[in-house]
Amino acid sequence: MKNMTYVKVGADGKAATVPVIEEATVAEKVKRSRVPLYRVVLDRTGSIVKEGTAVVTQAREAARLFREFLGDVPEEHFLLMVLDARRRAIGINEVSVGTLSASLVHPREVFRAAILLNGAAIIVAHNHPSGDPTPSAEDREATRRIQRAGELLGIPMADHIIIGEGEGAGLAFFSFRESGLL
Repeated sequence: MKNMTYVKVGADGKAATVPVIEEATVAEKVKRSRVPLYRVVLDRTGSIVKEGTAVVTQAREAARLFREFLGDVPEEHFLLMVLDARRRAIGINEVSVGTLSASLVHPREVFRAAILLNGAAIIVAHNHPSGDPTPSAEDREATRRIQRAGELLGIPMADHIIIGEGEGAGLAFFSFRESGLL
């Protein structure tokens, strides 16, 4: 709105033109923006029973926990296990679900739960629905990116495990740590 003026007659009988600024004009001049407020929380959705202690010292133990968490799924899933300073598993998180042959993953999504859980280290894993746990070039590159991010954050990646299909009751998996690639 435009400034409006009106004539005011003073006590002395003289007229004066006085500008009036309406409230809407002042409000229009002051820009306001809202800043959203958030509360970030962890939501515990269940648990997995592990025989013995919760300490994960071998890739086979981690692979079994990841396989139990996953079950039998037809698409690729990328998972995170957060470890405390004593290598005890303090949480498993599904980071992403992909397609039949790929899963997109970015370090920010990988480390979100690790940071919220005050993790000291992580183990990541994903499955290959084809059943062959051999790492692809993309798997190797993703491992390097996540490893570098973990070094920057002070949360090292203890291992990257690829889960395949085993014969009979066996479990086929590939461990980057045991293969000397980490």
